[in-house]
Amino acid sequence: MISVERTDFMSVPVRDIERARRFYAETLGIRNSSPDDQWPEFETGNVSLYLVEPERIGREFAPHTAHIALRVPDVAEARARLEKAGVAFQGEILDTGVCHMAFFEDTEGNALMLHRRYAP
Repeated sequence: MISVERTDFMSVPVRDIERARRFYAETLGIRNSSPDDQWPEFETGNVSLYLVEPERIGREFAPHTAHIALRVPDVAEARARLEKAGVAFQGEILDTGVCHMAFFEDTEGNALMLHRRYAP
């Protein structure tokens, strides 16, 4: 058995690193902590999103189909801002009775969601 301390980053597969970097930095407004634009890493507060071109490391490209939940203060407000920036959402905001969620994709087809838990 090993002792896992935490998750440091999550790899996000991309085909066009520059297009994806602009989306995460400019459209979503997430800070890129990497000084190297070839390996951008975006800080979300708890887990970094590390953009990687799978073909560069001998793998095939396949976007994530399980949503990465991005916590925001207000899902409806964040969604409206992203829609103004041209981001398309799938369906309406979902209220689960515990949280609000709004589903969309990045420029590479990776599944993302805006998320806010409102219940204890």
